[in-house]
Amino acid sequence: MADARTRPQPDRESEAFWSGLAGHRLILQECRECARRRFPRMPACPYCGAEGGADVEATGAGTVYSWIRVERALTPNMAAEVPYVVATVDLDGGGRLHARLHDPGAVTIGMAVEAVYVDHHEGWTELRFVTAARGGRR
Repeated sequence: MADARTRPQPDRESEAFWSGLAGHRLILQECRECARRRFPRMPACPYCGAEGGADVEATGAGTVYSWIRVERALTPNMAAEVPYVVATVDLDGGGRLHARLHDPGAVTIGMAVEAVYVDHHEGWTELRFVTAARGGRR
């Protein structure tokens, strides 16, 4: 069965992120001046104003900052996916982004998570998170 999701269309700013996911790597932008990480990419640092930034690989480990459970599909293509959880994740080392939790079961703020990469039939890779087994670190 073909994947019913719409394939992302990378642009100049998002190409590094999507290429990284295809290689099962999480690429963020880091400021060369203040070293804060950010997503999505921006032409200047929103924290210190320095221009540009460098691509860095994040470990994909982090904690849930916030989350929402989607109970009703927004499009017919997503009907088979509900319910699902979208979390805002604070990454270890800096940076915050939104992604689905692979298991829509119990989720709590502060829960430790780690990145997983879901390869779709149409040739793109999705970032998701799963509960991390970090030995009670958090």
